[in-house]
Amino acid sequence: MSSAAAQSRSETLIRYLLEGTSSKTGQEFLQALVRSAALAMNVAGVWVTEYLPERKVLRSLAFWMNGGFIQDYEYRIEGTPCEVVIEGARLVHYPERIIELFPNDPDLSALNAVSYAGVPLLKSDGTVMGHLSALDTKALELLPELESAFRIFAERAAAELNRLRAESTIRESEQRFSRLFDSAMDAILELDEQFRIMRANESAAQLFALSGDALVHCKMTELLAPASAQKLCSVAEELDCASRPFAWVPGGFDAVRSDGSSFAAEASVSRFDVQGNRRFSLILRSVQDQLAAESRLRELEAETAYLLSESTEQLNCTEILGNSSAIRNVITAVHQVAATPATVLITGETGTGKELVARAIHQASERVSKAFIRVNCAAIPAALCESEFFGHERGAFTGAATRRIGRFESAHGGTIFLDEVAELPLELQPKLLRVLQEGEYEPVGSSQTRKVDVRVIAATNRDLAAEVAGGRFREDLYYRVHVFPIPVPPLRERGSDAELLAQSFLERICARMRRSPLELTSDCLRRLRSYPWPGNVRELENVIERAVIIARNGRLNLRDVLPIHNVPQVQERRSSGTVPALRTKGELREMEKATLHRALEEANWKVAGAQGAAQKLGIPPSTLNSRMKALRIRRPQQIRPQD
Repeated sequence: MSSAAAQSRSETLIRYLLEGTSSKTGQEFLQALVRSAALAMNVAGVWVTEYLPERKVLRSLAFWMNGGFIQDYEYRIEGTPCEVVIEGARLVHYPERIIELFPNDPDLSALNAVSYAGVPLLKSDGTVMGHLSALDTKALELLPELESAFRIFAERAAAELNRLRAESTIRESEQRFSRLFDSAMDAILELDEQFRIMRANESAAQLFALSGDALVHCKMTELLAPASAQKLCSVAEELDCASRPFAWVPGGFDAVRSDGSSFAAEASVSRFDVQGNRRFSLILRSVQDQLAAESRLRELEAETAYLLSESTEQLNCTEILGNSSAIRNVITAVHQVAATPATVLITGETGTGKELVARAIHQASERVSKAFIRVNCAAIPAALCESEFFGHERGAFTGAATRRIGRFESAHGGTIFLDEVAELPLELQPKLLRVLQEGEYEPVGSSQTRKVDVRVIAATNRDLAAEVAGGRFREDLYYRVHVFPIPVPPLRERGSDAELLAQSFLERICARMRRSPLELTSDCLRRLRSYPWPGNVRELENVIERAVIIARNGRLNLRDVLPIHNVPQVQERRSSGTVPALRTKGELREMEKATLHRALEEANWKVAGAQGAAQKLGIPPSTLNSRMKALRIRRPQQIRPQD
């Protein structure tokens, strides 16, 4: 067959796949895929399976044979050609005499099989989760173009199966979150930007003496005394420009029930985004019921935050991308330390991907089957740190109505990631040191010592040695967490990695928003190369997402997202197109400082919100505040705060 004819046939086979499956998802997609594959390959049957390794069984998800679907097909793989596919994790082809080669497989005789081809379906980590097989009653010649199409069919099946599993995990997380939300003893309300109640649990309805339906769409400010309503507005404004999305409300709120009676309530407010829209989570607890509800509230907040973050990771988790020598050094360090029990300290600026490095270490370690527990040390109030880390016994302090499991106990056998470890209170640091050295701790209110086996990975964007010199971090703890340091380079030191990351973000964001694929133009590349990226990889992702949102006529344009006059010009290297390194870090720091200062002046020192400096730079307000603090940029006294 000529190369032109082979290419034409390959295109015809792929068109079968696209035309048969383009409008379908889930089970319908898999059924359409096996039917299209059988027709395209001109074979008697094709099936997609799910592998159950504990039983060594393949269970069909869709099976097309002799012009119809076979339901509930399940079989053990011993002595079958499918065993070769699953155990070898490779494509297998037997063009003829399949019954003679596998005489112990009774299904081959029942189906009058002559030939067989199978290819494994792989998870993102390379393990086998099932396979795609084709069976025919005549000899099957697997020409290169047919093999290529067969592999493409398998890749589409694997992608859909991975997607279905991710959706199942998210649904389970959402159901668990809903159960926690609805069963909470404290009143929990979700508010929109105008403080209208979007969602409220049963405890909130009882607290305000309203039905759940009557409470939803009420304005929260109308259910508070005037002074408390103003306080809620002030707290919301502070959260917009604060580095932490959570705040306790000093003095709480004075609220009003539907019958006109009032009550005092302690409160906390959290800020989060839903599809680009600002939302607030308000948690209220009546002062009269505080002693009974306080312990349950803390447990709910911690578990809810963890569930939400984990469900998000199912969709957003990705590999460490980059070809620069700087990021290759990081990947090498990950592989070197992953197999050991050594404590790791990951350092780097905000937004460089320190958590991604920590996850990579966990995934490559022997603890991968156990829990990976994330703890943001900066987000935990100092008074609650010890209970949060080590748990507490019932009655350990006022409001401790039940026993609580700490983060270290939850991470037993696995890995605990201590993000922003420099923020730990000094009084907690000796107890953390004891866990690292002895592997033991005592819960709050208990005299019983407990053992724990946990791999500790810490991260910080600060200079811990300077923190030690300033008396803000214990020297002995510093040397204990500094066993294997991994510095994560800022994006500006990673050469052309910004282009590689931008392309990856672009593909993922277009798919998520259901947009047609977009390309990075030469102007886009020029702007990506010349910008210093003070917010690093996180800022780059935000910039690409904004560019996709405003893209018109199928063209990506960074002019409105990354104005060239807001970034320092860097001469491109003519021969390779890469960005030449700056001469010193000091020059780079001054360049970044000048960029931020100019943006702040243009915004009249308004950080967040519409026309704020963060919006002009395309970075989150929290990132801008962090960089202002690091670079010692202060608002002039004569200019009043704008946010």
